[in-house]
Order: sequence, then C-alpha cells, then structure tokens
Amino acid sequence: MLPRSLYVHVPFCVRRCAYCDFAVEAMRDAPTADWLRAIAKEWDLTAREMGWAGPLSLDTVYVGGGTPSLLDAGAMSALAETVRRHATWHPASVEWTCEANPESFSAEIARDWKAAGINRISLGAQSFDERVLRWMGRLHGAEGPGRAVATAREAGFDNVSIDLIFGVPGRLERDWEADLERTLALAPEHVSLYGLTAEIATPLGRWVRDGRETLADEDRYADEYLLAHRRLTDAGYEHYEVSNFGLPGRRSRHNFAYWTGVPYAALGPGSHAYYPPVRRWNARGWHEYEEALRDSRSPVDGEERISVEDAALERVWLALRTDLGFPVAEATPVQLDLARLWEGAGWAQTAEDRVRLTAEGWLLLDRLALDFAAAGEARHELTGFASRPAPD
Repeated sequence: MLPRSLYVHVPFCVRRCAYCDFAVEAMRDAPTADWLRAIAKEWDLTAREMGWAGPLSLDTVYVGGGTPSLLDAGAMSALAETVRRHATWHPASVEWTCEANPESFSAEIARDWKAAGINRISLGAQSFDERVLRWMGRLHGAEGPGRAVATAREAGFDNVSIDLIFGVPGRLERDWEADLERTLALAPEHVSLYGLTAEIATPLGRWVRDGRETLADEDRYADEYLLAHRRLTDAGYEHYEVSNFGLPGRRSRHNFAYWTGVPYAALGPGSHAYYPPVRRWNARGWHEYEEALRDSRSPVDGEERISVEDAALERVWLALRTDLGFPVAEATPVQLDLARLWEGAGWAQTAEDRVRLTAEGWLLLDRLALDFAAAGEARHELTGFASRPAPD
C-alpha cells in the first residue's frame, strides 16, 4: 500500500519553549530557500529509494514544526511545486494543514497560504494566561490567539484548530476553565489538548529533575482533562481521539491516518515515516540534515522493523485511542470479559459492536491497551504481554 499522507517538518523557531522536545533550531530568520532545497532533495531521494513507479495520490498534507509561519511568503507555493514532482492531490478534496504561532501569523502569510492551497490552520495557542505564557516561553501574549483566528477568517479559512496545554504547575494558578471558555469564544472547528510532560532534554525536564519545578499531580491532571472533555462535548465537539476534539465533519484526517496504522511519508529534520513494516526517522539537527542532503546522502538516522507481536499491540493501542474502538467480532472471550469489567469501572462502553474507551478510560490508555493485548494473546499468538508490567 502506498502512502496517501505526507508530513513536512519546519524546524525553525524564534526561541525554544521550556517544555519543547521537538526537532527545533532557534533562529530569528528562517533560511527558507535552504529549507526548500533540502526538502526537494530528500523528496527526490525518497521517491527513488522507494521505487514509486508513478506519482503518489495524496489525501492529506501536514506542514508542522517548529514554526512554519516563520518561512517567507511564497514558501508554501514552492513546497507544493516540489511535492508535485512525485505526488498529486485534488485541491477540492485534499486536507492541507499548516501550523502557525499566533505572533508570526500575519495577514500577508495568511493570504499567501490560502493562495497556495492550504485549507486548514493549526494555531499553537497553548494558553490565554499571560503568566503561563511567559513561563512557557511563548511570545504571542493573551490576545495573540484571538488576533490569529481573526486573521485566518479574514483570509477565508473556515477550518481552524487551536492547541492547548493542560497540567501546568499549580503554583502558576492558571484558570483552566477560563482558557477553555476563551477557546470556545473563538469558535474553532477543532481543538487539540496536550498534557504537559517534562522530557529529560528540555529546560523543564532539568527544572523538575533539580527540584525547581513540580508538575501537576495525577488528580489535577485528570480533573483538567475531564473538565475539557465536558466543556467541549457540551459545546458540540466530538471527542474522537484521546487528545482531539472536532466539530462534526472537522476531524483531523491527517492525524487519523497515524491512528489507523496506514503508511505515511515524511520529510524534514526529525520527521518520522512509516512504510509497513518499517518505521524510520530523520536526523534531528537542521545542520546535520541539510549537510547530508547537500552531499546527496539520505538524512535517515534510524529505523525499526515492526514485529508481528508489536504490530498486534500497536493495533490494539491505536484502536482504543480513538472513538472507533476495537471490533467486538475480533475480540477473544477473555478480552470481552475484560471489557465488561472496564464498563463497570466507567472506563469503556461496548456498543455498536465496538469496545470504546471513555474519557476516564483514555486517562489509563497505555495500561488498558497492554492488558487488552495480553487478554488477546491466545487469538493472536502474542508472546510476552502477560508478564509485561503495566505502567503506573
């Protein structure tokens, strides 16, 4: 099966946020021309390596970062020309998303992206609280998301997503409900939630390690997640995946490709591609990535072949993380018994021939997926899951 989705990474940011563990280079002026040349070279190398006989037919394109809105005007039109060397898509049906930070999403960029064919904007708001934004290292201020949404609407975008981070340290006294209300007041078509984590290599990770910062405890984390679930679903959003809410017909088609296990292509520093059964990833550093391509070398930094056992576990985990759930017809009797226990605990619902986790169940996703996979080992001949300890 050929990939029908493409991710393209833009690694440039004015500054790195305290929590960020993405492939990012801090610089004020993004080297747009160099980035476009590197992306074009990688795309050509990838097509040759994969042996694509003809152009791919893409359903979704996602340009993420980093901060794509730091690129010069004209970058997205040039990117489209590059991608069309080995792919086609129908302008009326493709979902083409581009991420933006509110402070760099200008009217010029918005109009330029619209003309290039982008039809979905993902805005990294994260919060509307000035103190929280300063602590994170965000630059747009409390009014930035509102201005950015207005800019998107004026340019003709009718599909806007807003990202929010929850679970920040309690000492910041962030009013999470107020952030949700301000988000709803902007009437985005989609909302993504991200629970704050302290990755080891980030400033936040070092603060937590050294005892200088404390993340929200489990109860506060769960309370904020469940409050968001209630407020957003009451407002008409479908909670269709652990972290994602969309108005009817406005789910992220690109991200859903990741969650259904189909192949996807990827370009740019740190990007991950999946050509079943192989998952591979590029060098994270911009300079390392660019140098490899200047020398006509592949920027791929590593890969893994997904075993039958791991593929079976991933299938369970991916199915349970969305509202599609796991098919009852494919479940073993032991798995169905487990699902009934989850129903009693309020973690799952079994309806319409699917086992679906509730919002409470999604808080326990990793543990429940391991347990469910272990309960299915007789059917799928899995090994090792029964004795594998569940995460806390």
